[in-house]
Amino acid sequence: MSTPSAALPGAIARPDRVDATYSKISWRLLPFLGALWVLAWLDRVNIGFAKLQMLDDLRFSEAVYGLGAGIFFLGYFFFEVPSNMLLQKIGAKKTVMRITIGWGLICMLQAWVTTPTQFYILRFLLGAFEAGFYPGVILYLTYWYPSQRRAKAFGTFMSASAIAGVLGGPLAGWIMSSMGGVQGWAGWQWLFVLEGIPSVIAGIVAFFYMTDRPEQAHWLSTDEKRIVRDELERDHRAQGERGSDWRTLFTNPKVWLLIGIFFCLLCANSTLTFWIPTVIKETGFTTPMVVGWIAGAVYIFGAAGMILNGRHSDRHGEVRWHFSGAALCGATGMALLAITLAMPGLPPVVPLLAMGLALVGTMSAIPVFWQLPNMYLAGGAAAVGVALINSISNLAGFGAPYLMGLIKNATGKVGPGLYLVAAIELLAAVLVIAFIARKSQRKEI
Repeated sequence: MSTPSAALPGAIARPDRVDATYSKISWRLLPFLGALWVLAWLDRVNIGFAKLQMLDDLRFSEAVYGLGAGIFFLGYFFFEVPSNMLLQKIGAKKTVMRITIGWGLICMLQAWVTTPTQFYILRFLLGAFEAGFYPGVILYLTYWYPSQRRAKAFGTFMSASAIAGVLGGPLAGWIMSSMGGVQGWAGWQWLFVLEGIPSVIAGIVAFFYMTDRPEQAHWLSTDEKRIVRDELERDHRAQGERGSDWRTLFTNPKVWLLIGIFFCLLCANSTLTFWIPTVIKETGFTTPMVVGWIAGAVYIFGAAGMILNGRHSDRHGEVRWHFSGAALCGATGMALLAITLAMPGLPPVVPLLAMGLALVGTMSAIPVFWQLPNMYLAGGAAAVGVALINSISNLAGFGAPYLMGLIKNATGKVGPGLYLVAAIELLAAVLVIAFIARKSQRKEI
């Protein structure tokens, strides 16, 4: 009896066998990683909903909130690169366990905040613990997926942040509305505790559920492991020579260009993340439950945009315009939001539609961006490069919310800050079109 071609050493597996193998991998990895990202996102951004009650209870100013929301990203900045280097040494499941349990505990401790200093310290620690998760997953998925399948995988994973918005808004509204006064605690305190507990549990589960590398996957057959290995080896050869020495990253102008591009995009994303509840409140919806439902509805479209744009980018093998077109939509929506908020006679649905366009465009650009570093970097340079790009770029998450808080304190409005952020996001689109080579023309950077 002849041996199927998929089992012959060195043979190219049939496309349907390859697709079936990667479907199996995706169903195993992406739902769990997405669930962890939902928990991370909830624990990171629930401060935007807690703000609706917390500021009055603790007598914090808008600037104190903006600094506390943003200081989270300083923890990111200092700890992302070391975390990704550690992941390469000890594996993904130990790294994810450490990170997830840590951020869950810190989230819960925020319920006992009484002073701005305590608020700043815990937000910094939350960022420090979560620092390695996002770039760690980006690196982890490169161990499994060849480049032509990554944008879709990235988009599916990253859409969990939008799903967190869909779930998190109504959940935060319900907790803050129904739990206020229980055991003498305010609704915002219950929000931190009840959303921190699942992360601690998930961190323990991660150690037993995750698999560090394809060759260690007991849930893949020998043939399926060979398919993955061959796909990754062919992709590595097709990519050509790429930088693999991480020590060259810090003096490489193209790496700093990627940092600049992602920094501009994250200025917009962070602004939306931490100020959407405030923007919705300014349109006339004031109760936490209603604010939560509106935010959740908008995030549904953000999730769809991330998945569809990533899938379309993979299918057509094109990155530059898929990124820039999405970023341009986000910048346009941000500017329209500023304009419509300044026109009080408009129906509330008009600024909410502008906010939706800003969110969908901005979020849809994120998974496509992560194809750019992996086109050029391999080995140790990829591990450190992804973390370096993400950690420095996430300083935008520190600056943008704080700047928005200062501008709102000074003017009483969020519109002027939105115009500034729209211009910065537009710059991200321009930089990619002007300075990033087409995929077919890429060279080692």
